Amino acid sequence: MEAVRLVKYRGWSMRKVARRYGVEPSTISRWCKHSSATGWIPIHTRSSAPKTHPNALDTQIIKAVIEKRVGRRRCGQVIHQELLRDGVRISLSSVQRTLDRLNLLKKRSPWKRPHDWTPRPQPAFAGALIEVDTVHIILPDGNRIYVYTLIDLLSRWAYAEVVERIGAEESARFILRARKVADFNFEMIQTDHGSEFSVRFSHVLWRNQMKHRHSRVRQKDDQAHIERFNRTIQEECFDRTAHTLEDFREALGQYMPYYNNERLHMGINYQTPLEVLRRC
Repeated sequence: MEAVRLVKYRGWSMRKVARRYGVEPSTISRWCKHSSATGWIPIHTRSSAPKTHPNALDTQIIKAVIEKRVGRRRCGQVIHQELLRDGVRISLSSVQRTLDRLNLLKKRSPWKRPHDWTPRPQPAFAGALIEVDTVHIILPDGNRIYVYTLIDLLSRWAYAEVVERIGAEESARFILRARKVADFNFEMIQTDHGSEFSVRFSHVLWRNQMKHRHSRVRQKDDQAHIERFNRTIQEECFDRTAHTLEDFREALGQYMPYYNNERLHMGINYQTPLEVLRRC
């Protein structure tokens, strides 16, 4: 702006102005020809970034990344592995940059404090340690429904049911129904200290050759796997469901086969629970 003002209103030559500001005379000439070259309006610097790049991602690949992110809201690592399985050649950094450029990444808050890591038992085989929990959901009409959830720590195989009420007897029956569906035996069940997992619940498990272990008090990481599964089914299944009991049951019945047979899990090296169980 100041260079244009000197040329247009002070009568300076372009070479003199160029020497003053340390640029080429051709640069001063371009500034004077700019649409904003009135001498009183700042001329903003144009971006030096190229508009196109020979190695830019194909539009179809970007579309595939967006569809996988919006569809199930999976992270960039899982999207990368799914694209590789589909025959799409793309690097993980390209997936992450694409998601970041499109504002599809969930940024970690700088104020979030790291969680303490707590040592946990190492499951040596499927069924060695199984976590169980309940999810409480309030319907729009004020009624409450419950979701029993179960996950095997080795294979990440999961099972869930929607019920109208919970209790020690109902919790035990849920475990027995899950054991019939699973292809492996349950050795130890781990739960929190909720009333639905009381002594009566433990006695039913013992009579069916299963052990019961409560998580440690104030050790939130003891139930980390089942809590993450609870969040997953709420984000990927229940958030897309109409708020009625039958709708929840129908959605869960359609989602669980996908979770166990098709969904890639980061915790088991981008495999499905079914693939892990087949090798056990």
